Amino acid sequence: MIDLHIHSVFSDGELIPSEIARRLASINYTAFAITDHVDFTNMEHVVGSLMKMRDVMDDYELKMLVGVEITHVPPKLIGKAVRFARKLGAEIVVVHGETIVEPVREGTNLSAVNEEIDILAHPGLVDEVTAQLAADNGVYFEITSRKGHSLTNGHVARIAEKFGVELVVNTDSHSPSDFITREDAEKVLRGAGVGDVERVFKNSSRIVRLKD
Repeated sequence: MIDLHIHSVFSDGELIPSEIARRLASINYTAFAITDHVDFTNMEHVVGSLMKMRDVMDDYELKMLVGVEITHVPPKLIGKAVRFARKLGAEIVVVHGETIVEPVREGTNLSAVNEEIDILAHPGLVDEVTAQLAADNGVYFEITSRKGHSLTNGHVARIAEKFGVELVVNTDSHSPSDFITREDAEKVLRGAGVGDVERVFKNSSRIVRLKD
């Protein structure tokens, strides 16, 4: 199991990176990404702090990727934020999509898939234009186990299938109770109407390999 969307104490999560790693190793994960919420005010601190963990990862039981979740940044500034994150060394760039349970600014999804990002998280009632651009640009849509955000998983899965957008399954974990097993993740995917569950798991593995 791989999870590419997890929050630590560097934003609004409850755990330090080492505890995240240990807890995930105990339920047979092979890799994960910490993708804390960032904007222009905290990005240097978050990425810099996580890079310190990367320097000692050989002594941990699983692979960690340094990431960010660009969150509530105005759509016209998303590209600038993405470039800043990449310059700082972020390996995974996630954008906080237009979930229906938060007041994310309209246009965020469309701006995000036009940039060099990896994953559009919980994209809500994502439209067809955005889906086509995501497919063209190799941006993954997220199927999520997180309460609230998961309400539109079915829509995301259907539109992804229609336009050939690849999917990943993540938890958007903020606390220990948010972590799930591979079996749980499979249930989330099947509940969303995803047919080829193994392909979704392989997508996460592919992303991790590409970051080596």
